[in-house]
Parts: sequence; structure tokens; C-alpha cells
Amino acid sequence: MNRPLRPLINKTSLLPRPNEYTLALENELKHLAFSEERAPANKGLWRKVIGVESSTSLDLEIGTGNGLFFAHHASQMKQRALVGLELKYKPLIQSIRRAQRVGCKNVAVTRYHAFNLDEIFEPGEINNVFIHFPDPWTSPKKPKNRLTNAWFLEMIHGLQAPGSYLNFKTDSREMFEWSLEEIKQTPYKVEFQTFDLHHSDWSSQNFTTGFEKIFISQGVQINFIRLSK
Repeated sequence: MNRPLRPLINKTSLLPRPNEYTLALENELKHLAFSEERAPANKGLWRKVIGVESSTSLDLEIGTGNGLFFAHHASQMKQRALVGLELKYKPLIQSIRRAQRVGCKNVAVTRYHAFNLDEIFEPGEINNVFIHFPDPWTSPKKPKNRLTNAWFLEMIHGLQAPGSYLNFKTDSREMFEWSLEEIKQTPYKVEFQTFDLHHSDWSSQNFTTGFEKIFISQGVQINFIRLSK
């Protein structure tokens, strides 16, 4: 699969008007929150950066939003480490602060574009991956930007250690059905999938995110799949 051009994002250090969140990223939370300029130095070293044993499992959430799942997972799985990926400054800082408030010391966050993950993680460095309610790119229709396109999933597969899994949730049936076809082109095995998560056998294992609560209140079914390596 041909990889598209690497996307570029604005550099934090070049922002004309820093705000409280960019300042926190580069000062107060610098040891836990990494800008797009500092993150590549952590490649292969995330466990050391977080301060856990080299044998510790290292999970990744792509798109933390306001950090509800991020803090929940980190607090419930203190024997594992967790890195959160987010492009927007406010939710990035909200996520790490939320985790700190519940006493988590097994976390770090970074501002980085998901399509460039191989610049900040070594092959096999990551364990489980979580992708919850990403932009479905349905209007305008730009499927190549979807996080579940085949080339991106294949890259994630290469960054994960054997025996790991990837969880993907979305409210967009269009994106989900499109993703199922993309998944067929990857080495992943489908462990479980459903078009209605909250009326499935998996519902008791699910943590309901903020976005999810909104969709449920609107009667929208949640699509879910677990892929295993």
C-alpha cells in the first residue's frame, strides 16, 4: 500500500500568541506532555520517559478528547503505561490533568499527527491501541483521511507487539462499513464486531465516553470492533 505524503502541523514554538494550554505544554507539564517538536526524542524510550519498567505494557489512545477514557484506563490499569495522542491543545492538557487528578503516574501525552506515528514509536513498542470516535470524514468525503484506512492500520500493526489488540468505536455507520473493507486488507484478525455495541455481548466491558453518551441520548447505535495481532 502506498503511503500518502506526511501531513504537517503547526509547530508550537512558532505560535504567534501562546495561550494557557500551549504554555502548560512547554512549561508546567513539560515532563509529561510533549510537543510535536520534542516527541520524536522519545522514540523507543516511552517507558523510560514515563518512569516504568521496560517490561511494562505500553498502550496508546489516538485522539484523547477531554480525557475521560484516558484517565479511566490509566487509573484502572495502573500496571500498564498509557500514551495519549491529541492534536488540539486544550483537550491534550485536559487529558493529562484529568489523569493526574485521579493519581495516575503511568501516563504521558503528546501532540502529534497519528499518520506520523512511526516517527515517535519503534516497531513493536506499543501494546493495545484505542481509537474512539475519530472524524468520520463523511462531508466532504475524504476517506483517505480516515484513521482506519488500510495503510494506516498496517502501520499500527507493525508498531504493536504480538498479542496486542486494537479497539475502534464510531457512531458513523458509513465509516464503519468502509473500515471493515479496509481491515480485510490488513494482517489483523477480527476478534469481535458489532453494529450496536450497547446491545451486544461486549456492552459490559465498554467504558462510555463523553461523545458516546451524547450519541446514545440521540438514539444513535455505536459501532465497535476489536482487532488482534
